[in-house]
Amino acid sequence: MADQKKAYAFGLLAVLLWSTVASAFKISLRYLDHFQLLLYSCCFSLIALGTILAARGQVTTLFHYSRKELLHTAILGCLNPFLYYLILFKAYDLLRAQEAQPLNYTWAFTLMLLSVPILGQRLSIKVLIAGLISYSGVWVIATEGKIWTVQFTSPLGVALALISTVVWALYWLFNTRSPQNPPANLFLNFLFALPLIAVTCLLFSSPIPTQKIGLLGAAYVGFFEMGITFLFWLLALQHAETTAKIGNLIFLSPFISLVFIHFLVGERILTSTYLGLVLIVLGLIVQHDTRKTT
Repeated sequence: MADQKKAYAFGLLAVLLWSTVASAFKISLRYLDHFQLLLYSCCFSLIALGTILAARGQVTTLFHYSRKELLHTAILGCLNPFLYYLILFKAYDLLRAQEAQPLNYTWAFTLMLLSVPILGQRLSIKVLIAGLISYSGVWVIATEGKIWTVQFTSPLGVALALISTVVWALYWLFNTRSPQNPPANLFLNFLFALPLIAVTCLLFSSPIPTQKIGLLGAAYVGFFEMGITFLFWLLALQHAETTAKIGNLIFLSPFISLVFIHFLVGERILTSTYLGLVLIVLGLIVQHDTRKTT
């Protein structure tokens, strides 16, 4: 049954936790490389997602997947968590958190663009204008406000952050064909991806971190970015009178995130970051309002 107060409580809790993960990424990468962070955060995420399934009495659903469905979840696991987080963590390694986080936030518009060839949807003029607004914000952040110089702090980092939005959008587009049990789907995605992640870590890094304190960061990322927070958001949607009332809360996340980045990571937030983020979110709001009216 709908309970809007509970919906807001769970939704705000999810947004607050998601707002901390950019800081958690950056701090964890001081002690682990991006291969190690992916490996251990995936392990902790499996624990979190397994606990969620057990608490909801849904463990048995894992045994009801057909071979075709299992293959589908395995392929999706190659996109997320393997490819998506491998690219995203490297982007955070190369960029300041205040740069990587807003750039990655444009995935919602990337999703709209990719829905045209994949789902056969059409883009209106308003949606295209919304995209131009959002990507003008990307340009402002990437150039640190020097929009005419075409000089990025890390061209590779910017490219990886934007490529991660493509991978994430593809994951959710193909995920629409998955069996309708999101926690079980995610658990299987991570389970099938774990061997691939482990082999990659063995080939390009070492599964044994030189600084064990980094495991605390991986645990935080695994439990909250990839695991428990997903349940809070799911509960918020389940209790909400309409998804739109909860969906708008997500626009708070990038701004709250900058507060954590400043105080936890120690970055001085540039004026260009604020301006770029405002443009990105403004574009997403225009896009969001367009979708509600179509």
